[in-house]
Amino acid sequence: MKHQARKRFGQNFLHDPAIIQRIVQTISPQPGQRLVEIGPGKGAITFPLLAACKHLEVIELDRDLVQPLAAKALAFGELVIHQQDALRFDFAALAGGERLRTVGNLPYNISTPLLFHLIAQSDSIQDMHFMLQKEVVDRMAAGPGNRDYGRLSVMIQYHCKVEPLFRVGPGAFQPAPRVNSAFVRLTPWSQPRVVVKDAACLATVVRQAFSQRRKTLRNTLKGLLPEQAIRATGADPSARPENISLEQYAALANQLADKI
Repeated sequence: MKHQARKRFGQNFLHDPAIIQRIVQTISPQPGQRLVEIGPGKGAITFPLLAACKHLEVIELDRDLVQPLAAKALAFGELVIHQQDALRFDFAALAGGERLRTVGNLPYNISTPLLFHLIAQSDSIQDMHFMLQKEVVDRMAAGPGNRDYGRLSVMIQYHCKVEPLFRVGPGAFQPAPRVNSAFVRLTPWSQPRVVVKDAACLATVVRQAFSQRRKTLRNTLKGLLPEQAIRATGADPSARPENISLEQYAALANQLADKI
């Protein structure tokens, strides 16, 4: 499939057969599963997935890729193409009461907002397998005290189990990105890892805390929670946001929920 990669879409097409095979084996698609691929591109993993599960839905923004994908898919199974922006796509509506398995070589320029868009609909998702910039995967998996730990770490880990699976070098893509990549599995928790009274309060506290990550919790949460409320959770008001655990952020969020 001839197609010039477009920078505005963040296109880096996967072409390494060994990596493609490893991805498909890791996902292990089965007939009857509701698989959705984000950004199929030229179909590197699309067609092996479709051959295994016989029905696949894909979300592709680049209209010039739609017809070539549809034509080639006829040899493998039933491919349903949604020519839409994944950042605005309603995954919950597509699930229709079932749970989706989402996969994709995500455009690195929109990966973080796309991840937040997906976790907001995690009740409709069984698991997620994504190729991402290695730096993003490191941030997702980081724990307190790690320099990579931040807002993305806390919010992803609240919603999902994070499993970095393997690294992928630039040469596996065309054009080759200037960064290393990693393949990761995200599995939404069947039961919440921590008790949060209001998820919106958790999002607010975490966003505010990391808006100035070099300042102390006392200063970053000023206006949201008084120092006494911070101390009541067992968190140190003089600690920096990167040293506060998910459990402590949950407790802070519950303090805010009680206050509202």
